[in-house]
Amino acid sequence: MTTEEEDEGESSARYQNALDALSTLITKRSLFVNNNQSHRFHLLFHYLKVLELQEAVSQLKIIHVAGTKGKGSTCTFSESILRGYGLRTGLFTSPHLIDVRERFRLNGVEISQEKFVDYFWCCFHKLKEKSSNEIPMPTYFCFLALLAFKIFAAEQVDVVILEVGLGGRYDATNVIQKPVVCGITSLGYDHMEILGHTLAEIAAEKAGIFKSGVPAFTVPQPDEAMRVLKETASKLEVNLKVVKPLDSGQRLGLQGEHQYLNASLAVALCSTFLKKIGIEDKNDLNQTSGLPERFISGLSNAYLMGRAMIVPDSELPEEIVFYLDGAHSPESMEACATWFSQQVKERNQKRSEQILLFNCMTVRDPSLLLPRLRSKCIDQGVEFKKAVFVPNVSVYNQVGSWSKIEQRVDDSTTWQFGLKSLWESLGRGEAKNKLRSDFKGKEEENSLVFSSLPLAVDWLRDSARRKSKQVRFQVLVTGSLHLVGDLLRLIKK
Repeated sequence: MTTEEEDEGESSARYQNALDALSTLITKRSLFVNNNQSHRFHLLFHYLKVLELQEAVSQLKIIHVAGTKGKGSTCTFSESILRGYGLRTGLFTSPHLIDVRERFRLNGVEISQEKFVDYFWCCFHKLKEKSSNEIPMPTYFCFLALLAFKIFAAEQVDVVILEVGLGGRYDATNVIQKPVVCGITSLGYDHMEILGHTLAEIAAEKAGIFKSGVPAFTVPQPDEAMRVLKETASKLEVNLKVVKPLDSGQRLGLQGEHQYLNASLAVALCSTFLKKIGIEDKNDLNQTSGLPERFISGLSNAYLMGRAMIVPDSELPEEIVFYLDGAHSPESMEACATWFSQQVKERNQKRSEQILLFNCMTVRDPSLLLPRLRSKCIDQGVEFKKAVFVPNVSVYNQVGSWSKIEQRVDDSTTWQFGLKSLWESLGRGEAKNKLRSDFKGKEEENSLVFSSLPLAVDWLRDSARRKSKQVRFQVLVTGSLHLVGDLLRLIKK
């Protein structure tokens, strides 16, 4: 073994040790009741003090983004635009799909293993030394947010684009006191077990990121949600403005009609940020004749893994193409269906069959997801030949290596058979409306459950090999970002 190989092996072992330590901080979401959220949130100020980050965090220039859907896209657009202005950017997003370092990007590139390990142990050891029964170690996401602050402060970035993890008011990122500007993306029903069961309650949690006197932007919202956002903004003397979608003629790096709204929000956030820090483009940022060139370039070059991705299978690239989108709310499911249907129409150069590969987390209501996906596709002339339901390979917030994840396949498929049953009931309803008496039998044949994702992919490949070379499988993988991440790991191994 060469010295270089030994160094690489040692670096990999150090990184894995850090991931193992990080995984000890994972807790079950069921523990997050409101009182517990409040208590853990207030502990963050103590953690900042232990890490000696109070002053450094107060000096960071931050764009803070909350919302139900579109947060990651808006943050990605914003980072790409500002990097085009020569600013050193720090981007914190969640969740990761393959590697936890995806959450921490410096100038658009995920942090290196070496830097991650150094910053990780610096924070972990300090917090561990001061932990007690009264003040325990931070939970998983709280620690990652603290680590992000440590990384961005130490790397002396010019701007931090900070995506809220969950909600807003009690989110770990909300420990910041004075961002430069805030944004609220589209609101809808998600994480209701934590945020509330009405749009008003959910909007109140998201609006928790508003800070007195700090400008804020949002997109058009349902009346119930918009009313709460405006009331909260008024109380805090926040100048809240509503943006309109960008013109569809603008080329975007992220696909889907819904991205024009996210891009418009990013433009408003970046325009405000650049003015606040004294950078003016030679073109007027308020111009109506078109965006400045660096905005156009930033929007067109933005890239976000797991959203509207098209990936040919590694073994059978001509026969199987995966369409990956981590949609997991009712609204984003419709956007995903629209995007997939458009892609099917544009790319059908030879005979194809559409297949759904689906799973959603048990905290979500599939009766709000699958009907919207199916009906939106049918409305646009796309029907799935088969629907396949699988467990996620990874556990929630899994951070370990792929080899360890593979060994943790969930043997229980009760949830997946429930998804299958729901899908079949939707088919029977359509059959009844169309008076197709033979539909039931066909539908049962065309929905499948596999006990693991690898088995489902093996089945896809075997089926493709048995088909004529003239048939292509177009496989929509959706319902969970974790499922998308698992699929990417599997086909890129």
